[in-house]
Amino acid sequence: MIIETTADGSKTIYLPGMDEHYHSVKGALTEARHIFLSMGYDHCTAASPAVMEFGFGTGLNALLTALRAEETSRHTTYIALDNNPLPAGIADAMGYADGMGGEGRRIFQALHQAEWGRAASISPHFTLRKIKCDFTCPAEWRDGTRCDIVYFDAFAPDKQAGVWTSALFAAIHDSMAGGGLLVTYCAKGSVRRDLQSAGFTIERLPGPPGGKREILRATRPAATTSETTVNKEQ
Repeated sequence: MIIETTADGSKTIYLPGMDEHYHSVKGALTEARHIFLSMGYDHCTAASPAVMEFGFGTGLNALLTALRAEETSRHTTYIALDNNPLPAGIADAMGYADGMGGEGRRIFQALHQAEWGRAASISPHFTLRKIKCDFTCPAEWRDGTRCDIVYFDAFAPDKQAGVWTSALFAAIHDSMAGGGLLVTYCAKGSVRRDLQSAGFTIERLPGPPGGKREILRATRPAATTSETTVNKEQ
């Protein structure tokens, strides 16, 4: 596990055994802000959104979301999934909260110190629940929560092929609220097709400055009147 500096000055982690990075070498912070915050969280219209992240990793996406939740006074529930949490001390070395003031550093530390499996109030408008689980087993993470936003930030399909499947996307679709959004850095044709087959409407959006040319945003269509009636009767 090697910490590397990316093109925008922020850091990422490189895993030699997998030949994979946690974040884009073109700019870890730039990528996270563009894909997950701007195209996901900021685009969602839910007043008090529930966010589910597939791949908690360094906690960068959670940090940016928590700061935005406080900035906008938007009550946010954040469910972070990961099967291999980082060793203690690695997160501090990333320096993501540098320049974000004392509150940014406090929030980042609280994100990593929060106990796995239990809800933790990180800040007045941000509640975190970290779940250590296998993404491919929906029974390990589905608890009835209807998510408004999904950050799909797993390792690339050629490194974690078993995660990028139509079956998993279908389970995610079924766990989301109508109008809910899934955002991901991966725009491969096979991923688009699997998301579509799961019932999502797909948008191909410009990637982050200096990074990938395209990213994906997938939307679960809002329930029709008849579907809403059936759900209420069940």
